[in-house]
Amino acid sequence: MRGLAMLSRRFNYLLLLSTALCAPTLARSATFAQAAPSAEASTPAQAATDQGVPAADAAQEAPEISIPGGVSEVVVTGSRNVARVTSQVVSVLSTAEIQRTGEGNMAGALQRVTGLSLVGGGYVYVRGLGDRYSLALLNGSPLPSPEPLKRVVPLDLFPSSMISSSLVQKTYSPNFPGEFGGGVINLTTRSIPDESFFSIGGSISGDTVTTNNLGYTYYGSKSDWTGFDNGNRDYAPALAAFLAGGDRISTGQVDTPEIAKQLINSKNAIVQRWNHIPANWSANFAGGRPFALGDANLGLIVAAGYSNRWTSRESTNQTSLQSDLSLLESDFRRVQTDNRVVLNGLAGAALEFGDNKIRWTNVYIHDTVKHTRLGLGNVQETEVDFMGQNTAWFERQLFDTQVVGEFKLTPDLSLDLRGSYATSKRNSPYELYLEYVRTNAAADPFGAQFVNRLNNGNGGDATVSFSKLNERLWSGGADLSYRFSPSVRATAGYAYLDTRRTSSRRDFQFQAPNTFPNGVDMFRPDYLLQPSVIENFGIALFETNEGNPAFLATLRNNAGYIKFDGTLNEVLQFDVGARYETAKLTVSPIQVFDTPGSSLAGTSLDNDYWLPAATLTWKFRPEMQVRVNASKTIARPQFRELIYQFYFDPDSNRTFRGNPLLLDSVLTNAEARYEWYFAGVQHIAAAAFYKKIDRPIESYVSGGDFTTSFANAPQADLYGVEVEVQKNFDLGERWDGEFWASRSLVLSGNYTFTRSKLKVRPGDETFAFAATSTNALDYFRDGAALTGQSDHIANLEFGLEDTARLSQQTLLFNYASKRVTSRGLVNSGQPDIIEYPGLRIDFVAREGIELAGREIELKFEARNLTGRAHLEYQRSGENRVDFNSYDVGQFFAVSASVKF
Repeated sequence: MRGLAMLSRRFNYLLLLSTALCAPTLARSATFAQAAPSAEASTPAQAATDQGVPAADAAQEAPEISIPGGVSEVVVTGSRNVARVTSQVVSVLSTAEIQRTGEGNMAGALQRVTGLSLVGGGYVYVRGLGDRYSLALLNGSPLPSPEPLKRVVPLDLFPSSMISSSLVQKTYSPNFPGEFGGGVINLTTRSIPDESFFSIGGSISGDTVTTNNLGYTYYGSKSDWTGFDNGNRDYAPALAAFLAGGDRISTGQVDTPEIAKQLINSKNAIVQRWNHIPANWSANFAGGRPFALGDANLGLIVAAGYSNRWTSRESTNQTSLQSDLSLLESDFRRVQTDNRVVLNGLAGAALEFGDNKIRWTNVYIHDTVKHTRLGLGNVQETEVDFMGQNTAWFERQLFDTQVVGEFKLTPDLSLDLRGSYATSKRNSPYELYLEYVRTNAAADPFGAQFVNRLNNGNGGDATVSFSKLNERLWSGGADLSYRFSPSVRATAGYAYLDTRRTSSRRDFQFQAPNTFPNGVDMFRPDYLLQPSVIENFGIALFETNEGNPAFLATLRNNAGYIKFDGTLNEVLQFDVGARYETAKLTVSPIQVFDTPGSSLAGTSLDNDYWLPAATLTWKFRPEMQVRVNASKTIARPQFRELIYQFYFDPDSNRTFRGNPLLLDSVLTNAEARYEWYFAGVQHIAAAAFYKKIDRPIESYVSGGDFTTSFANAPQADLYGVEVEVQKNFDLGERWDGEFWASRSLVLSGNYTFTRSKLKVRPGDETFAFAATSTNALDYFRDGAALTGQSDHIANLEFGLEDTARLSQQTLLFNYASKRVTSRGLVNSGQPDIIEYPGLRIDFVAREGIELAGREIELKFEARNLTGRAHLEYQRSGENRVDFNSYDVGQFFAVSASVKF
């Protein structure tokens, strides 16, 4: 019960803090951490008139933004339309806009932004570029990722209730890190509330494929519902002693039967059929209180949430080795059930004195997936049935504490300071895979039965893996700005980042001798590998990856920049500067055995770059402007792409392995954009952009095991256009009646066309570790699109809103065209593996009511109304191979929150 006790202590602490925050002096607050009204409008109603937004949200339209040396000065002056007044191309989601989408996490909310697409449930791609080209910051500071396969943090970890605003900047400016490909996403957490408040809420949800339908699970432990294990998954004593001892199993000096006896039991190996998967549920609370300290204001804020969600998917997983896909190498149907439990907390304090602010923010996120999968299929189009089961426990944790100070030293001199410490962890003990085989052969006396001969996959298999990831990140920076005149400002800054990641994976396989008796091989997993069977029939345990089981990766980055921004005259605005970065990135095997092995699977990159950037804005009419931008940026290999170690991703059904020979990519960027703000936030914008990428890092598939790895393609070009429109209509002016008097229609839409091409010529080289070929054409095809890039991305919103109170009904359309997720076998001439997100239609309704003197917000969500399936496949002529396709179903949720 250790995990449950830990959870109880954390909730007790948060409850005590929330009680202090909601003392009897609490006043009712309409909005969680709403921004103070600026001098532009004295009342919410006037703000609604001026800006063309509902009055209920008007006070939120001055979003709070915290980024290094950036637009914070604009926010301080009270400008609501940040996208219009900044010198860069940005999109800003305020609290009101996030709430309008109804999304529970930031990944879902951000996919509504022009040019952004959601991949894999939590990863946001900017303009079709992969996750390595997307940079995520929290209050201007970087974050470590708890995923072994990703550099960026999955943004579905961040509940939307925790975030005050999200800024997406698509043109580069030197105040941001040089790893800027498609853009940067900066999340700003909530700060000082105007009034004391306390709110509590909850939701119930489900989808038509999972809820009350068939799924699978396993016992695990009693505390699994909390997201914390109670100790059942701790390393068994014999295994812990072996891992700490430094011996190799291959030496023959290890007592492997003793280790094997302690690994498998009924709690971790028995897959249970569940005919009625339960509904999802969540609960959350938030509280805040301002304090007057003489001429200063102190604000405290705390928030916590818990969610328990079930997802079950019946997928088709096929592979082919043929160029025309005419024969299937494997053909499986698998049912995968994941129980995801997320616990999150936010605690912060902010002090404002004069024009100065100090913000201390602490974020804790614990995200666990209890994974169960059962599959049945055939290989090489034979009649032999293979039944495989997986059970796993993926526990991720992120903690971040950061301090940001914004100081106005003189009317013309300001100083921003920031420091951050963050850690992320991922622990996956006892990843079990067992495979039983049924020959269906008349000559086999046991041909009608599933058996597991434990002979390395030829007639059954059993493996167990243990993986751990720990990453810590220190970062800091300072930005000094001086305004020479009302029209010119200079900013100089320094940034430091130190990242250290250790990653280990130990893979073990059970193997039986040829004398293994018939009948015993039909036992269920916990009986098959019980101590008596292991001891009496000589079951052996082998470690299948003694070569490189653990790695250490570090990145140390120092950067300095200077930039100038201001106006040349009444119509020309400029932002020009340069950043100098040095970075040393190393990846090296960790010695885990007493007798070290020889390995060349290491990386050492020590580079420095000058990264210039310039943006010019021409305000040729009061409501119209044109921006042009040019810049140079970089993209470094991610740790997971460099580590020569296997990882299996159950979500994508892929095995990955890194390439230590990867090099940095260099991007040359250009953009031109036209903007017309015809009524406050209402606008039309159109942009054209171009990127030339030298040595882009792309994935490729090799071998009959379809392992995905990475290599530098010689070059790639990417270009495209964007169009976005937002228009509001006052329905009271058009239709009579009390119902329409205060209602408005909000229309918002955006469309992005992107086209990318790899450039690979005869004689071009690329380098893959342990590969014999350096011919780039053996890995990539000339003219192929970049992985993860959709040619067409479109969003459309129709919203009916009451400007006098909370009442919103919004219909949302999201479309993404086909995109490459992985390369086919290039040497075989295969087509690429394609994902087709297609059209998704959602409906969200929010209604505010007052009951017993309390404000209650009710919300109803209906997602994926057309039941669009997840489609990931290869196609050659009439032949189609479904690599990972499954039904998603429709999702429905009802929630309520009460404000005190």
